[in-house]
Amino acid sequence: MPDDTQDSTQAMRVPNPVRVPDDTGDSTQAMRVPEPRQNLVPLLVPLVIGGLIAVGLGLYGRVHTPTGYAVGLAGFSGALAMKAWLTTGAFVLVLVQLLSALVMWGRIELDVPWIGTLHRWSGRVAFLLTLPVAFHCLYALGTQFDAPRVMVHSLLGCFFYGVFVAKMLALPKRGLPGWTLPVLGGLTFTALTGLWLTSSFWFFIAIGVKL
Repeated sequence: MPDDTQDSTQAMRVPNPVRVPDDTGDSTQAMRVPEPRQNLVPLLVPLVIGGLIAVGLGLYGRVHTPTGYAVGLAGFSGALAMKAWLTTGAFVLVLVQLLSALVMWGRIELDVPWIGTLHRWSGRVAFLLTLPVAFHCLYALGTQFDAPRVMVHSLLGCFFYGVFVAKMLALPKRGLPGWTLPVLGGLTFTALTGLWLTSSFWFFIAIGVKL
């Protein structure tokens, strides 16, 4: 899932365990570790800002008159091909994000010293690849609800940037629940997967694999 400049492989500090006598009177003492306090208040600002961005993009796409064209990138046969391949590149890099995150969280046991760097830079490049696509969608096409696939694609695009901003803003905050980043990262991954399925995958199936 796209990440920013902060390494998410920070060590978790656990308070010193407190020894309490066993109820049985046995000399063996039970170990009780106080649970760290979790505060959801700092999460409100990232969620509100992310929500406003998602809604703002959707409103702009509706009120803006589509131009039918936008600045394209050289090397592609057309705007649809550009969108399909750039979104595919971003999707592949997000898969790298997912695997590297699983390594950093200990779900996959691999001794890779540079995994944090790979995670950060794959996220940065993936996000940059989505920008020309988003610009073309909003400026040239707008937010459209006339067909189920296009409607889902439009809504997922707005949601993707909203949840991405929320994740980036929540990343440097302390005291948040441990599920915060995995959930926001998972939602970002899910949104981009949906965008790829409703755009690139559709393009490759309906039109063909071509530049």
